[in-house]
Amino acid sequence: MRPRPIAPKPGQESVWDYPRPPRVEPVHGRVVVEFGGRVIAESVSALRVLETSHPPGIYVPIAEWAPGALRQAEGSSWCEFKGRAAYWDVVASDAVAERSAWGYPAPSRGFEQLAEFVSVYPGRMDRCSIDGETVQPQEGSFYGGWITANIVGPFKGAAGTMGW
Repeated sequence: MRPRPIAPKPGQESVWDYPRPPRVEPVHGRVVVEFGGRVIAESVSALRVLETSHPPGIYVPIAEWAPGALRQAEGSSWCEFKGRAAYWDVVASDAVAERSAWGYPAPSRGFEQLAEFVSVYPGRMDRCSIDGETVQPQEGSFYGGWITANIVGPFKGAAGTMGW
């Protein structure tokens, strides 16, 4: 059963207006990822993936991560649209967030631009921000959406939403 979308106010977007299959587009602003007490990624070239019922997934170019911040992790998962995801541990000094970053090194057709980009679960980092606004993590442990004040839901991810 589809939930009732929240009506967006001026300057807001509803995740229920996002497409399925998803769309990839540039992030308009500075994306910063902080972990272990320091900035480990900063970009004005990030991409966002928009998919119905999900807050945007934010992907930062691999080249814009601090050296040593990403350590290849075991395992993979499959996205019906983007293909096979690889995982990384995020490392900063003595802090390690296991399998908290992912990307698509060989994405499916239509998502090739994600090949050299990596996303993180914002709830596993110290702070993730877009243009200085701290993002709120998408609920649940599977999806890694970034929620900002200009995004309205309800959002898939919380208990009871898997059937949306």
